[in-house]
Amino acid sequence: MKLTDKIYVAGHRGLVGGAIWNELTRRGFSNLLGKTSSELDLRDRTAVFEFVLANKPDVIIDAAARVGGISANNSYPAEFLSENLQIQVNLLDAANAADVSRFLFLGSSCIYPKFADQPIKESSLLTGELEPTNDAYAIAKIAGIMQIQASRRQYGRHWISAMPTNLYGPGDNFHPENSHVLPALLRRFHEAKESGSKEVVLWGTGTPLREFLYVEDLADACIYLLENYDSPETINVGVGEDVSIRDLAEIVSSVVGYEGKITQDVTKPDGTPRKLLDISRIKALGWEPKTSLREGIKQTYEWFLVNEENLRAK
Repeated sequence: MKLTDKIYVAGHRGLVGGAIWNELTRRGFSNLLGKTSSELDLRDRTAVFEFVLANKPDVIIDAAARVGGISANNSYPAEFLSENLQIQVNLLDAANAADVSRFLFLGSSCIYPKFADQPIKESSLLTGELEPTNDAYAIAKIAGIMQIQASRRQYGRHWISAMPTNLYGPGDNFHPENSHVLPALLRRFHEAKESGSKEVVLWGTGTPLREFLYVEDLADACIYLLENYDSPETINVGVGEDVSIRDLAEIVSSVVGYEGKITQDVTKPDGTPRKLLDISRIKALGWEPKTSLREGIKQTYEWFLVNEENLRAK
């Protein structure tokens, strides 16, 4: 990519889009396009077409999605399926109409089968049943991958898709019910510390294994892929190692400075028992993550403390 390229970052106010926007800015890309959801509703097909055709970006990075943790995915599957399909179909169709040169579609590691061999290779896609607590979101993201591949095949596009593992970092959603596990733990341990609570209760057994990628590392990977990758096959972006939810809670507790007891509510669901991505393909291209889990959690907690008042209002 050239520093003068016009780059539209869809979802530039979100966790992923914000990190990508900041990294592009840091590197000197000066022709960036971004619209808030109130300025441009990506579910509105007419509005999306008008915006993309009027601006004709050289690159579109699709970091826009309706996202949430296990509770939100399990509670609102219809919205997670419908809204994510609308967002990505509108963007991809508009990009084809505007003859956009490069498009990066970002999915999620939940696209892979619940019991896929670990670590999960890209070739595991569509080889088994999905985790039922987030299958609606996964189906939407799988459809996005298929549309990237179809556009390449039919129109000769140099478009790509990437599948990040579980993400966290500054700008995350810390909602007590609808957030992902790591920011939810950060907020819960922080509030327990502040209130003097002697116990924090975790959902499930604590044994499921998860991989966590610092969002600024993902932003770095996205730019790297746009400059070095051109293949129809989706590519994994992760760290190559995982941690149990219980051990994750211990790290978060330590970073926050909480000294109480951690217990498990085994009546709550665990979700997929293990989800670790095989990142050998992106490593072979020359990219690796830079941020350790503890350091990333530390930086995320520092951001949370600075923005705590605004977050509580949400």
